[in-house]
Amino acid sequence: MDQEKNEKSIVEENSEQELTLEKFEEASEIVKEVTSETKLIYSEYFSSITGNKVYLKPENMQYTGAYKVRGAYYKISTLSEDEKKKGLITASAGNHAQGVAYAAKLAGIPATIVMPTTTPLMKVNRTRSYGAEVVLYGDVFDEACEYAYKLADEHGYTFVHPFNDLDVATGQGSIAMEIIKELPTVDYILVPIGGGGLCTGVSTLAKLLNPNIKVIGVEPAGANCMQASLKAGHVVTLPTVNTIADGTAVKRPGEKLFPYIQKYVDDIITVEDSELIVAFLDIVENHKMIVENSGLLTVAALKHLNVKKKKIVSILSGGNMDVITMSSVVQHGLIQRDRIFTVSVLLPDKPGELAKVATLLASERGNVIKLEHNQFVSINRNAAVELRITLEAEGTEHKNKIVQALSDAGYRPKLVKSKGSCYNE
Repeated sequence: MDQEKNEKSIVEENSEQELTLEKFEEASEIVKEVTSETKLIYSEYFSSITGNKVYLKPENMQYTGAYKVRGAYYKISTLSEDEKKKGLITASAGNHAQGVAYAAKLAGIPATIVMPTTTPLMKVNRTRSYGAEVVLYGDVFDEACEYAYKLADEHGYTFVHPFNDLDVATGQGSIAMEIIKELPTVDYILVPIGGGGLCTGVSTLAKLLNPNIKVIGVEPAGANCMQASLKAGHVVTLPTVNTIADGTAVKRPGEKLFPYIQKYVDDIITVEDSELIVAFLDIVENHKMIVENSGLLTVAALKHLNVKKKKIVSILSGGNMDVITMSSVVQHGLIQRDRIFTVSVLLPDKPGELAKVATLLASERGNVIKLEHNQFVSINRNAAVELRITLEAEGTEHKNKIVQALSDAGYRPKLVKSKGSCYNE
C-alpha cells in the first residue's frame, strides 16, 4: 500500500473529526504537562530592519528542541488503551521523532521511529535517548513514511502521523493559543510549513479567535509542496525536494490538512536556502539562540513582507542542529556577508614581498586567517608567484577597501570565488 492510499484511508477513518475551539482548549491544557513556557521575545533588531514590531516564539527552547512534542503528546492522550498497547510507530526527519519518543516514554508505550538516512546524527541519537527504536530508511521523509506504514501493517503498530492527523494539528495549534493570550493585538503570525500540521493548527485556531489575524505560511523554495498544491487547487506531490531545511523537506502535504490551509492561510512565502544561512547568523548574533534551518524560515520571511507598523510573530519551530551543520552554516554565512573572503595576488619571487603585503593588510585592518603561497603558478617566477589570502573583514565596505588598497599597490587582486577559479571585482 503506497503513501497516498494510506493517507486516503486515514481521511476516511477520521472523517468525523474536525478542528474545534473546544478541542484546541483541551489540547492547550494537556500539552502544558510536557512543554516549557516559551514567552514571546521582542526583537529590536528585526523590528528595526523591517519597520514592524517583531516578536519571536522560541519553540527551539522546548525540552525536545522543537514544538513537535505538543502534537505528539496530545495525540497519544486521545488513543485508546488498545491502541497504546500495540505500540507506536511514526516517520520523521527528527523533531516529530523526538516528540513521539519522549511522549511515548512518559506514557510507558514502546515506540518505533523511521527516519531518513540523511537525518543529522544528533537527531537520531536524541530520539534513541528517549528509549525509541530507530530505523533508518530512505533519502527523504516521504520514503521513510511509506516504509513506516509498511511496518505498521506488518506488526500492528498504531501509526502517529507527523502532520496529516487532525489531533496532531490540534496539539500544534496550542502555540497560537499562547501567542494570542500574550499578544492579543498580533497582526501577523508567520508559520513554517513542511507537511502542514503546525500551520493548520495555528491558522485555524488564530482565525477562530480573531479572523483579522493574518497567518502566513513559509516554505523552503526547494520544497514548496503546499504552495504548489494551493496553486493546483488540490494536493500534489513534488518530484523531488532540495533544501537545507531538512525538517520541512516534504514532497507532499497532508490531505486532511489541505482544506484548512486553503481556508485559513492568507499567503505562502518561499525562502531560498541562502536566506536561511543569513538568518542563522542574525539569530545567533542578535538573540544568542541556536535555531535550525526549518525554524529560520519565518525569520528569513520577514524581509518578504511588504507591511509596516504591524505586530508580527515569527514561530521558531525548532533548534535541533548538529554542530557540523552549524559550523558549515556559519562559514557560508560569513562568506555571504563578506565577513570572510579570499583574494589572490601575484608577487615577484624575492625576499620581502610577503612582508610588504602583510604590512599593507595590517594597515587596512584586515585579519589574515590563511595564506597559500604557490611558487609554481607560472614558469616566470620573477613575476608570477601566487599568494592566496583568506581574510576576515567587517563587511562588504571593508572588504572592498582592502581589495582597492591591494589594487592601488599594483598587486592586481582577484577575488577567489571557489577553489581553482577567480572572478574580477
